[in-house]
Amino acid sequence: MRMRRTFAFLVFGCLVLFAAVKNRAAEVRGGDWTISKSDLPDKVEFSLIEHHHGGQSNHSTDWPMSSFQGVDFSKSGRQDVHFTITRDAGKIDCEGFLNDGEGAGLFHFQPDPNYSRQMKSLGFDVDEEKQFAMAVQDVSADFAKQMKGEHLADVDSDKLIEFRIFRVDSQFIHDLRAEGLKISDSDKLVAFRIHGVTPEMVRALHQAGYSPDEDTLIAMRIHGATPEWMQQMKQRGYDHVDLEKLIAFRIHGVSPEFIEKVQALGYKHPDPDQLIAMRIHNVTPEYISDMRSRGIHDLSIDQLVSMRIHGID
Repeated sequence: MRMRRTFAFLVFGCLVLFAAVKNRAAEVRGGDWTISKSDLPDKVEFSLIEHHHGGQSNHSTDWPMSSFQGVDFSKSGRQDVHFTITRDAGKIDCEGFLNDGEGAGLFHFQPDPNYSRQMKSLGFDVDEEKQFAMAVQDVSADFAKQMKGEHLADVDSDKLIEFRIFRVDSQFIHDLRAEGLKISDSDKLVAFRIHGVTPEMVRALHQAGYSPDEDTLIAMRIHGATPEWMQQMKQRGYDHVDLEKLIAFRIHGVSPEFIEKVQALGYKHPDPDQLIAMRIHNVTPEYISDMRSRGIHDLSIDQLVSMRIHGID
C-alpha cells in the first residue's frame, strides 16, 4: 500500500514537472538570428527571424556593435558567441558563431512578467506578440512615459513600436515645436521621419515667409520640393511661389532647366500656371522651335497650349 502511494506521488510529481516544463516552453519564443556587415560605421545588420505557428516574421535593422556585449567584431576567423540583449520587455538570449564579423545562430526570448503590467498602468495594452516586438525595438517604460508626456493623439502600443523604428523621440518633437510647428498627430510624426521632414526644413520655409501645414510638408518631401530646389527656382525668378504650385512643378516636371530653355526662346517670365500647363500638354522647347521652323512665330504660351490640346503638331 505504501509503495503504491509512493508510486502515485512520483507519477503526480512527474506530471507537475512535465506541465511546468511544457508551460515554460510555450512562453519562450525563438528562432534564428543573423549578423552581417552594415554600410554604417560601427554598426552591423542584425536580423531576428522568429518562427511561430503562423509562419515566420523577420525583424532586421542596423544595430550598434556595442549592443552585443562580449562579441569581438574585429576578430578574424570563426568564433563561437553567446550574448544576451536585455530590454525592459525581456531578454533575447542568442548563441551561435561569427566568421570574420558575420554569422548566425539561434535565439530565445524570455519576456519580463512585470512589463505588461507596468505598461498597462501607463495606458498601453501589451500582448505576447507586441511584447516581443517591443523588446526588439527597445520600447522601454521610460520611453512610453516620455511619449505619453508629449500629449500626442492616437498613441498606443503599436505607435510606440513605430516611433522606435522610425526614430521619433522627444528631441525630434521638441525641435519641430521649437520651429513653431504645433504638431500632435502621431501618424504625421512617423510620416515626417519616413519622408525626411526635418526641423531644419521647417525653419528654412518659415524664414522664406511660408507657413506650411503638416500635409504640405510631407507632400513637398514626397515630390522633392526641398528648400535647396526652391533656391534654384528663386534664381530663375520664381520666388515666393505658392507651395502648392511648387509641388505641382515637381509633379509635372517644371524644372530649372525647363524654365531656362523657355526663357531662352523669349518667354521671359511665364506665369507658374502657364509653366504647369506647358508640361501637362507637352509644350516643349523643341515643339516651340519646330513651330517656328515652319514659319509660325510670336505665339503666346496660351496659344501654344491650345494648339497642343487640339492636336496641332
